[in-house]
Amino acid sequence: MIATSVSTAGLASGHRNALLSAHVAAVLFGLTGILGALILADASVITFGRATFAFIALGFVAGLKGTRLLDALTWRNVPILGLTGTLLAAHWVTFFVAVKVGGVAVATLGFASFPAFIALIDMIGFRERIGRSEGLLLLMVTAGLVLVVPSFDLLDEGTVGLLWGVGSGLSFALLAVVNRRHTKGMKALQVAFWQNVVVALLMTPFVFSHLPESGLRAEDWVSLALLGVFCTGLSQFLFVKSLDGLQARTAGMIIALEPVYAILGAWWMFDEAPSLRMAAGAALVILATVLGARRKPTPH
Repeated sequence: MIATSVSTAGLASGHRNALLSAHVAAVLFGLTGILGALILADASVITFGRATFAFIALGFVAGLKGTRLLDALTWRNVPILGLTGTLLAAHWVTFFVAVKVGGVAVATLGFASFPAFIALIDMIGFRERIGRSEGLLLLMVTAGLVLVVPSFDLLDEGTVGLLWGVGSGLSFALLAVVNRRHTKGMKALQVAFWQNVVVALLMTPFVFSHLPESGLRAEDWVSLALLGVFCTGLSQFLFVKSLDGLQARTAGMIIALEPVYAILGAWWMFDEAPSLRMAAGAALVILATVLGARRKPTPH
């Protein structure tokens, strides 16, 4: 009886810790846009700084864990790492442009469209059928984004910011599909490290042209370090750790709450209060994302 009670208590504690890890990861993901808004620099400079701090942190972790990073650099893997690193760079640059142009809430909601793009890519590129539930999720995301659009005018900064955010969602969806299908055999730490190295290398030419005029302040460097170490390295680690005690669907539902944390944070820090129409659109997008994470994968 005592052994059973201890075992049950241990399972409950492990579940609570896993839930806490997932929620902290979602908060850290949500802080990405807020830190991007705080840093007074071009999107390419922010992307370069984030990737550089991230791969330094990941390299340190790899050294502690004894993970051989160079083992991933095979003739088969190098093109895949180059492609996924390029897609990651496109995702980050478009997201930070969206933050600078349209604000944190609009950028995050645009990015939250990525599950719909994954479904479309699977349907168009790999001839996978979309069921009724997936079709409904696509309609919900589309309707939500239409409600979020401030006005159908390309001169409106909010609309332009949302389009950049949607572009960020598309590039992330492409990244997710390529990662899912072509990075098997590589450890997650290896993939993350080399993808961040590729991002830093791709951004280097742009940084040299923008960094002199950026004039980064001390607080900008601190924000870049937080962005790379915590919102990239630590958040990914916590998300993976949460899967030890949670089902993938449950963890995915929690991570899908990232826009909620981002919107609340932007509301508190920048007074970006969402309108009623924007709140309704955000609710549709977030609900579709949560339902998409909850849905069981279709067998192939």
